[in-house]
Amino acid sequence: MKLSIERAALLKAVSQAQSVVERRNTIPILANVLIEAEGSDVTFRATDLDIEVVDKAPAQVERAGATTVSATTLHEIVRKLPDGALVTLTADSAAGRLTVEAGRSNFSLATLPKEDFPVMASSEYASNFSAPAPVLRRLFDKSKFAISTEETRYYLNGVYMHVADGDEGRVLRCVATDGHRLARIDADLPKGAEDMPGVIVPRKTVGELRKLLDDDDMTIAVSVSETKIRFATPDITLTSKVIDGTFPDYTRVIPQGNTRRLEVDASDFARAVDRVATVSSERSRAVKLQLDEDRLILSVNAPDSGAAEEELAVAYSDERLEIGFNAKYLLEIASQVDRENAVFLFNSSGDPTLMREGNDMSAVYVVMPMRV
Repeated sequence: MKLSIERAALLKAVSQAQSVVERRNTIPILANVLIEAEGSDVTFRATDLDIEVVDKAPAQVERAGATTVSATTLHEIVRKLPDGALVTLTADSAAGRLTVEAGRSNFSLATLPKEDFPVMASSEYASNFSAPAPVLRRLFDKSKFAISTEETRYYLNGVYMHVADGDEGRVLRCVATDGHRLARIDADLPKGAEDMPGVIVPRKTVGELRKLLDDDDMTIAVSVSETKIRFATPDITLTSKVIDGTFPDYTRVIPQGNTRRLEVDASDFARAVDRVATVSSERSRAVKLQLDEDRLILSVNAPDSGAAEEELAVAYSDERLEIGFNAKYLLEIASQVDRENAVFLFNSSGDPTLMREGNDMSAVYVVMPMRV
């Protein structure tokens, strides 16, 4: 195999591949990227047995062929090469080496046979549809902060993507929760997604997927089966197993009867929470909200480190309320607001609080209070 490729195209493909590769694994071949050159394209394939990413880039292929080489080492080499360099990759299967040449730089890397590389079994997908990148980006970006990191509740270690009944018909919905906070984001249902099985997309997959969604003009082809999900652009295909588990009935924890309404400038609120939380003890990070007529007082009282208080002008006309929250949870939820104002709906100091952006019901957040 021999091919020449632009450094920029090579770096983009290899960086996507190496981020899928697990740093610590006991199977040497899984640390490698499979490079396959044919026609006028070269593909880079990497997997950790749960996720597989295939990235295609244009190249001048002199001799077709395939080999596997350490993804991390190749990425580091390409990253350090000068901009605009033309990189030549030459594989010598007899010697088990891949030569990387660019200008006066020359590297010889150990390879492993391409036959040993595991290729993810193809799947029959029950549902195939397309969605614009910004739509998928919003669904996953606004929900992923609530993904649980508790390994024991593995079915919460991802984003539950499914078809649901919204206020104005059926929607494509992403939900994530860790038991302390919940995010529920809706988008118009794409054509062809009506019969999609509900799947839990793992946290790592959500992170890898984000790299496919930066181009606003891109349309992503999505394929879903009971066990796998695939996202594809013309150049990159990301295939992932989904979490084998049942996502809990999240509708039960979304409060319906919260009537005390607070409207506040989202960025002012986030900055004020951040300031007063500076003195709180790391362990609890509890912030108290005192609500009165058009007035909100945020306060922290940490006996070992000090106290802080800040007042904000808000729109609130209900009876007085005192409620406490984990500062980190408040900050994460407030930072999701794209519009100017955040609307909080309270019931009592012990009940879950609902937050949304203005009157927009397509993004709803729930946060559990803390005793303060």
